[in-house]
Amino acid sequence: MSTSVEFKTYVDQACQAAEEFANIYYETMDKRRQALPRLYLHKATLIWNGNAITGLDSLTNFFDMLPSSQFQVNMLDCQPVHEQATQSQPTVLVVTSGTVKFDGNKKRFFNQNFLLTAQSTSTNTVWKIASDCFRFQDWDRC
Repeated sequence: MSTSVEFKTYVDQACQAAEEFANIYYETMDKRRQALPRLYLHKATLIWNGNAITGLDSLTNFFDMLPSSQFQVNMLDCQPVHEQATQSQPTVLVVTSGTVKFDGNKKRFFNQNFLLTAQSTSTNTVWKIASDCFRFQDWDRC
């Protein structure tokens, strides 16, 4: 980015993409879970409370075994990742936190970090998850 105006535009675009992504991701998680793996790159990695899941087949199996959920995002933050760190591939870090209630369990706090990368097609740009890190926040156990 050569000017502060260009960088501000880049940040604004990243924030818009992050908000749209978060809305799609959590609605899909709660209502259409079988479609969730479509949001990930083929070789994406999910770290779920310290456990690594890699690849679409493993992600599909993992999401299938989770009980139904109700996510509430209380905080969303994002920032573009500098192009020197991503070989000029448009990439955005998205950080969310909130509460989730999985069927049969109590409501819990969570933090989730996504590394999104832009995938361009002939008609549009789609943001895909390259890396996802989910962690329950159990403050009462600290």
